[in-house]
Amino acid sequence: MVKKPDSNKARLHRHVRVRSKISGTAACPRLNVFRSAKHIYAQLIDDVAGVTLCSASSMDKDFDGFGGNKEASKRVGAALASKAKEKGITEVVFDRGGYLYHGRVKELAEGAREGGLKF
Repeated sequence: MVKKPDSNKARLHRHVRVRSKISGTAACPRLNVFRSAKHIYAQLIDDVAGVTLCSASSMDKDFDGFGGNKEASKRVGAALASKAKEKGITEVVFDRGGYLYHGRVKELAEGAREGGLKF
């Protein structure tokens, strides 16, 4: 019997390994990314206080179009950067969530950088 590897379990294991090394503060929050087949989500998290400072996703009301492609990811990254600017956040630490830094995750990061976030 051929057993198919559980890719989400492997991703969660990678995420735990990455999270052991990085942490967000109020001055430099963690930019967390989650992607599903249809949407992409990003949030800025202060791990010291355990709160989400701001978030953006392709599920937001002002977002139109399909959320599961690279163009949508770039727009979500830019939207998160603009929300972060309103709160006075300019520097973040990037948490790719166990995903490869490629495709939609990379586009979200580039959109956030173009929006003014530094990481």
